[in-house]
Amino acid sequence: MNPQKIKEEILHQCQNYVDQRLQRIQNTITGIQESLTSETKSTAGDKHETGRAMLQLEREKAGKQLAEVQKLQEVLAKIKISPSEHIHLGSLVITSQGHYFISISVGKLSIENKSYFAIAANSPIGKLLLGKTTGDSFSFNGNEIIIKQVS
Repeated sequence: MNPQKIKEEILHQCQNYVDQRLQRIQNTITGIQESLTSETKSTAGDKHETGRAMLQLEREKAGKQLAEVQKLQEVLAKIKISPSEHIHLGSLVITSQGHYFISISVGKLSIENKSYFAIAANSPIGKLLLGKTTGDSFSFNGNEIIIKQVS
């Protein structure tokens, strides 16, 4: 598979990851909303208020998670997978230590039995890679890593 097709597939897998997270969070928010509206005032008033407060906290937590997912969607929308000599958002980078796709932090993805790591540009290794080109090297965790290919 050529580098362009690999990048398209990794980007597709990243999008699926974000879509699944979004769906889980939306389901959580819907469940919390239903719980809040169905909770009726019982004779044990304090218990009712405590339950509502807990649901409110859960809703706030889900809201923060939703905001994080929206940021990931924004990053994915900015990715251009066109070839470039210098590493940038959307680059596929083959190094002596592994294969990286600069996008969002998804972790290890497998394409045609090869492992690729979708990493964020602001991750420790992402920061070291940005702007570099084929043949450059850098040190990470005491290891000298050579950039073999950028596409």
